[in-house]
Amino acid sequence: MEEKQHAVFANGKRTATIWQCDDIKIGHAVSTFTEYFSAASSSQNDVIRLHFGLKGDYKFTCKQLNKCFDLIGGHHNMMYSQGFDMVVENKTLELETFGIQFPKELFIQFTQNAGDDLKRFSENIIKGNSIILSETWGAIDAPIQQVIQQVIHCKYSGDLKKLFLLSKSIELLVLSADACTSATNKKEAFIKSKTDKEKLIAVRDLINERVSCPPNLSEIAKKVGLNEYKLKRGFKETFNTTVFGYLTEQRLYLAQQYLRDTQKTAAEISFDLGYATPQHFNNAFKKKFGVTPSFVRNNP
Repeated sequence: MEEKQHAVFANGKRTATIWQCDDIKIGHAVSTFTEYFSAASSSQNDVIRLHFGLKGDYKFTCKQLNKCFDLIGGHHNMMYSQGFDMVVENKTLELETFGIQFPKELFIQFTQNAGDDLKRFSENIIKGNSIILSETWGAIDAPIQQVIQQVIHCKYSGDLKKLFLLSKSIELLVLSADACTSATNKKEAFIKSKTDKEKLIAVRDLINERVSCPPNLSEIAKKVGLNEYKLKRGFKETFNTTVFGYLTEQRLYLAQQYLRDTQKTAAEISFDLGYATPQHFNNAFKKKFGVTPSFVRNNP
């Protein structure tokens, strides 16, 4: 089941899409505001929440976790409590979020024999304890971003769509847990200030906007106000890849999406995404995915 929601309120509006896949609920929302303010919300659902902040800065306080989080765009975590009461304060005029709610029994079935962090998380859920997976929020890297986009732009219908959404929910559970564990286990961070973190998020967004004609490092550094050394090291620390590596991943994931969702030829896609030649694109695609673009086109 898919439901589109549109809400207009005194100081903004929100557009959302909700997918219901058996007992798993998936949601994507874009909110725009005319002012900065705080708002309270609550839910009595006894579920595990995977939260992905895609764009925008905000602060939220959760009563059950007894914690306050000051977050910038490009973050994710998972949390559990019996009921959920929170106050959200927007710090930018646009927010984009994505979330998945797993029923308790199903989540425990998936995770109770997983890695140490997820196992500990599940044990607390079984005991009814309010808990967040990691005190350090993970960064939304290219693989997580692409899976979310695949859900948002899913072209399937019926039972095939249901199966697709289920598989992507589990994939995001795995990717989020792994990224949060890695963030927790990182040694002393090179990038410590919130301002520098925001600049690195801006770098990621700039690359996403200019995948076909990306700026060079010196142009990026000048635009966001970071020196090249801090840009390169900070980006690698935040997103677990280099600037060039991230660009390459984004191009190839977009190419995969275009091959499935459009009628453009592989040559047209390679040109659109800035590859020097179709052969260069073909080689890079096969190295990444193990198959050629023509195979994907003929086996959607």
